[in-house]
Amino acid sequence: MDALVRPVVDPTFAAGALAFLLGGVALGTASGLVPGLHANNFALLLAGFAPSVPADPLFVGVAMLGAGVVHSFLDIVPALALGVPDAATAVAALPGHRLVIAGRGREALRLSAVGSGLAVALAVPLAVPITWLMVRWYPALRAHLPLLLGGVVALLVLTESSRRAAVGGLLAFLASAALGFATLDADPAAPLSTGGVLAPLFAGLFGVPVLVDALGGEGVPPQADARVAMRARDLGTSAGAGSLAGAVVGYVPGVSAAIAAVAAMPAVPRASADRGFVVATSGASTANTVFALFALVALGTPRTGVTVAIDRAGVPFALPMLLVAAATAACFGFALVVLVGDPYLRIVGNADYTRLSVGVLGLLGLVSYAFAGAFGVGVLLVAGALGLFPPRVGARRVHLMGVLIGPLMVG
Repeated sequence: MDALVRPVVDPTFAAGALAFLLGGVALGTASGLVPGLHANNFALLLAGFAPSVPADPLFVGVAMLGAGVVHSFLDIVPALALGVPDAATAVAALPGHRLVIAGRGREALRLSAVGSGLAVALAVPLAVPITWLMVRWYPALRAHLPLLLGGVVALLVLTESSRRAAVGGLLAFLASAALGFATLDADPAAPLSTGGVLAPLFAGLFGVPVLVDALGGEGVPPQADARVAMRARDLGTSAGAGSLAGAVVGYVPGVSAAIAAVAAMPAVPRASADRGFVVATSGASTANTVFALFALVALGTPRTGVTVAIDRAGVPFALPMLLVAAATAACFGFALVVLVGDPYLRIVGNADYTRLSVGVLGLLGLVSYAFAGAFGVGVLLVAGALGLFPPRVGARRVHLMGVLIGPLMVG
């Protein structure tokens, strides 16, 4: 009789999984709080070390996924705290920055946390129908991928706020596509064997410009209370739209969560557009992270740096275990946004913006060198200069995703 009794949970296995998950949470926290770093960087490092790690490969996958989920919660924090414009130029600022300027940065953090949290909650009911549809449609999608991506580019350009911004956005797309053609196939010598040009590319396009704009900035103004001034119905609508868009694009090569957020904007109530944008963007980012895992399991094709690392490391597709890890990491991410976000805004607001920005720029230079050597540092500088262009013409930086979309359209 005793031989038939088996423990439902193996305490040793559970403890190992939790330890690796906490390690992933720590890595996602580090990458999320430094602009220009991404959980992809750490995930690819883990993939390189995975064969020598004396542990179940599933544990390594748990750490990678935990890092990606926590990063998707926390990357809003430096985005709000750094690169805040002067009040005179607030009209041209991102919605999140406008909230910070108005003293509602703490509220914006909580809106973001709710958007990301709801995205994870919605992943369970959305997973089966969306995966079923995308598996059925994927052959047609793949056959017509250049046309689909061309439609995405057209959507981004045509939804700009002015003709000048639309033209600037198109030029930014073309320039970033050219940069992608010139660099993506490069295999530079670098200190880290698991490196590559994606780290300096994305740090340059999306991290460096924020830090450069922060040089000499006045910092974060005093922030008011954290009360969420958004109706529950509007909040749910924005989160649902962002989550659905992020879920769908999780299956489409080259289309990022930022593009998903743009696609979700028509569903965001106009009465709370800035707040809705923060919620939808965060929901899209986290949903994209989770549904990229479903795309990997269902289609066998990785869509994000984290899933590329999971694939490279030979992580077994134990979906229930990975989903539990993602949900647990989401709980940590939600709590960390509140626990770390408020002090981050306060500390950065009181810091010397010039020294802070120069210090982080130096860190990004070191990371670029580690992943792609001297070639990576050059890529960082070129990408950083290009990343400064879109806001100068009133366009969104999302056009710079042409660095991936352009080569995919042609190749």
